[in-house]
Amino acid sequence: MIEVQALHHVAVCVTDVDRAKHFYGVVLGLQEVARPPFPFGGAWYEFSEGRQLHLIVHPPTRTLRGTSDVDDRDGHLALRVRSYRRTLEHLRSHGLEVLEKPTNYTPWAQLYVTDPDGNVIEFNAEGLD
Repeated sequence: MIEVQALHHVAVCVTDVDRAKHFYGVVLGLQEVARPPFPFGGAWYEFSEGRQLHLIVHPPTRTLRGTSDVDDRDGHLALRVRSYRRTLEHLRSHGLEVLEKPTNYTPWAQLYVTDPDGNVIEFNAEGLD
């Protein structure tokens, strides 16, 4: 039997590393960390307890959705946030289209956006504060 201990990282394919780094580093405020000298572009971001997000530059990738329409049923990365309201205001201040789901089947409030390559990101919070 495999004994999974924790989620280590999630990798997201992007086509333009500078544009993606602006979104993840500036708009979302994630902390970039050093990454090995791979023979392709990318960036790594670290959350608490060593959890990471890896951006991989792969222009011809088949995983890109081909749209920036927000679809909460598509594969996505989910990030827990402290404040639903402040997160919504911040995302809107950056001109992002936000799908709001303050009440839904889950016990947490949800917001959905896409990054510049159309990768879906969910933000969820305990309440609407």
